Amino acid sequence: MGRVTRRAFATAALATLATGSGASAVPGPRKGASAGPAPHDGASGVPGPRRATSEMRGMWLATVANRDWPSGPGLTAAQQRAELIDHLDGAVRNRLNTVVFQVRPTADALWPSPHEPWSEYLTGTQGRAPGWDPLGTAVTEAHARGLQLHAWFNPYRIALHADPKRLVASHPARRHPDWVVKYGGKLYYNPGLPEVRVFVQDAMLDAVRKYPVDAVHFDDYFYPYPVAGQTFDDDAAYDRHGAAFPNRAAWRRDNIDRLVREMAARIKQTRPTARFGISPFGVWRNAGTDPLGSQTRAGVQTYDDLHADTRRWVRENWIDYICPQLYWNIGFPAADYAVLLPWWAEVARGTRTTLYLGEALYKAGDPAQPAAWQDPAELSRHLARARKYPEARGHVFFSAEDVALDRIGSVARVVADHYGQPAKPPR
Repeated sequence: MGRVTRRAFATAALATLATGSGASAVPGPRKGASAGPAPHDGASGVPGPRRATSEMRGMWLATVANRDWPSGPGLTAAQQRAELIDHLDGAVRNRLNTVVFQVRPTADALWPSPHEPWSEYLTGTQGRAPGWDPLGTAVTEAHARGLQLHAWFNPYRIALHADPKRLVASHPARRHPDWVVKYGGKLYYNPGLPEVRVFVQDAMLDAVRKYPVDAVHFDDYFYPYPVAGQTFDDDAAYDRHGAAFPNRAAWRRDNIDRLVREMAARIKQTRPTARFGISPFGVWRNAGTDPLGSQTRAGVQTYDDLHADTRRWVRENWIDYICPQLYWNIGFPAADYAVLLPWWAEVARGTRTTLYLGEALYKAGDPAQPAAWQDPAELSRHLARARKYPEARGHVFFSAEDVALDRIGSVARVVADHYGQPAKPPR
């Protein structure tokens, strides 16, 4: 499978970002408008390095579809290890302090798991051992370099295809076909089944128990992104478990709320030092839908479409950090970075949930993206704006391959403007 952008992992085409705007709802490609510089963020106006000695400076290291690592399936163990070390060394060179490493991309594992098969993205064959322990090595080598290692899990995605027979015979999805929903040409575990919720937690917590990871990290996939003309068939589960709820949407949100609350409690029981963070799609709800929402016009809203009440998780302190994917440029009319940044800061204000900001480095220099993303200073302007909000405690860049390539010098510009001194990640 060729290189894909973040949410193209799960679907090739999703709802439009702005109703009637024709802008895609997810990275790859999502269009934005060019925007002029913000106050105090021009070439001569970027403030000096933040005096605080603690801030998140992270990058996602994606393994699904071999997006960042390994560069292809079937490399030798030595080649895979060398590529992984290169990414860790690249993080250090760019004065980052955290790597968010995807270790369960599709109901599989990048460590020897008793629950799920080895990932096909290592050897090309699901269930085949790669001859080494990628997660164990990543934790050890990251810590040796002064980096935190956040273990990134996708809770419910099973496969980027819809054929259960392509899964290894021992796969839990084949042993429990009643757990599986086909949707949008892909396979998912059904979040509405309590036995599924227990199983996916057990599978993820195996890694937390075995390795001294600094955090557990979920991405933006809960219920899948909407696919036009298709229905996520959870009728049987709703009939069995949904009677206490006013409608299916409320039941689905409760299913995801339970996953988050239960996972948070079990992480603390399993490894008390590990934090729990989630990186959702950047729009909770539009103000046109809910007065508490942001002044955006997104075609996808996490509360309504993914049944993920991300605002509640922050306000009720269910998670340790939230890192919304603010993958739009300053001035983008449908979802302006400069609008969403203060909205999220206000959500986090007064809570115990730390706010980080997800940054669309992958767009910088991409010729398919509009003019704002051809400017090497766009991301630096994001960081300059974020300094106005004490709740914003750092940034995570998508993703590692783009950090390494740095097509138009956006990473170098961020380092020069903002990362003059090392910083420890917040705890």
